[in-house]
Amino acid sequence: MHDEIPSALDGERIDRVAALMTGLSRSVIAQLISEGKILHNEQPVTSGSLRVATGENLEVKMPEAESGAVALLGDPTIQFRMVYEDDCLLVVDKPVGLVVHPGAGRSDGTLAHGLLARYPEIADVGPEERPGIVHRLDRETSGLLLCARTNEALHNLTEALSAREIHRSYLTLVSGSPEAPRGTVDAPIGRSRRARTKMTVTQGGREARTHYEVLERWENPIPASLLRCVLDTGRTHQIRVHLQAIGAPVLGDSVYGKPDPFEIGRPLLHAAELAFTHPTSGEAMQFASEPPADFEAALTAFREQNRSANDFQ
Repeated sequence: MHDEIPSALDGERIDRVAALMTGLSRSVIAQLISEGKILHNEQPVTSGSLRVATGENLEVKMPEAESGAVALLGDPTIQFRMVYEDDCLLVVDKPVGLVVHPGAGRSDGTLAHGLLARYPEIADVGPEERPGIVHRLDRETSGLLLCARTNEALHNLTEALSAREIHRSYLTLVSGSPEAPRGTVDAPIGRSRRARTKMTVTQGGREARTHYEVLERWENPIPASLLRCVLDTGRTHQIRVHLQAIGAPVLGDSVYGKPDPFEIGRPLLHAAELAFTHPTSGEAMQFASEPPADFEAALTAFREQNRSANDFQ
């Protein structure tokens, strides 16, 4: 990969920029730096903390595919709903339980496989293991997801995401309620030292900011509330970690939250709204998704058991 630094990444660390522009993990980028395979203005990079500027040149000598690696194949049996499509982008409504792209412990049956079956051209868009994927949702999180059909669209949308120009709003049911009806959780997130598969608020973590608004509060059958959350950043498990940190963990979340009283058995979190500027036409795009049946069932049950609950608009 050989490209210029876009304006949205001006002043960022070169290891983060390289990861964003190639789709490789930060650990892989660190390895490539140590091997002298990342060049900044034609000079080998020696430190991932180097800051870059708009228009500077970045060259990454991409790692070769592992011997025997199998390319992703389209799988027409993967079920998901298309909300919008045109020649350069896709908006998907991802169902609960569908993994977005292959990763540790999952090599097939993902949204990426389903997308390839419907749109074979995205095999050449972005990294092979996550073709066209602009951002991701956790397996048990439902809702709106943005994908690209061309490399130009992927580059522009990724740049917009980094510049915080893509609006992502989530609905979630939580245990208890934040003290204030509206607020912002501004706390860095990093990997837990005690459990490497978990994320946590930590001083040495990456910048993370979540805005929340309390929409409804209830007392029965347990104290709980409905929140709208808007992301400024997109760290792994960000909403779940931030809400746990302020004492309002997501219901049904076995990792960071508390059991839900209706035994639904998954984090009650839904990506409900997505808004962005179209990467080629410049048109303002806005989409909304209704929560899935299990989320709606829990919401209805809370409302029925709390007829006098107050709304916080």
